[in-house]
Amino acid sequence: QVQLVESGGGLVQPGGSLRLSCAARGSIFTISTMDWYRQAPGKQRELVATTTSGGSTNYADSVKGRFTIARDNAKNTVYLQMNSLKPEDTDVYYCHALLRATVLHTASDYWGQGTQVTVSS
Repeated sequence: QVQLVESGGGLVQPGGSLRLSCAARGSIFTISTMDWYRQAPGKQRELVATTTSGGSTNYADSVKGRFTIARDNAKNTVYLQMNSLKPEDTDVYYCHALLRATVLHTASDYWGQGTQVTVSS
């Protein structure tokens, strides 16, 4: 069984930094994309940043230049370095991975449990 385990959320002042981590654990054959989403209460979940197994990255316009996504393929882990945080970055952040658990499986979506990020003075 595959699990995505997140860590690193918390409370930070505006202008501060946080680093989120997400480790994929369990039976894993291959991982295609690993992403970070965020969601506020009553709103749709939005894509923040994504990275492929080859290292390509893409960002939402609202976080470009402030957030950096990085991936350690050997550890099946993805990170989100968040700098110059703003109050509007306050959300629950979710890790997502598109992966195959075994060679017999097709690619499926997996989600982390979510971690709260609060930016406030």
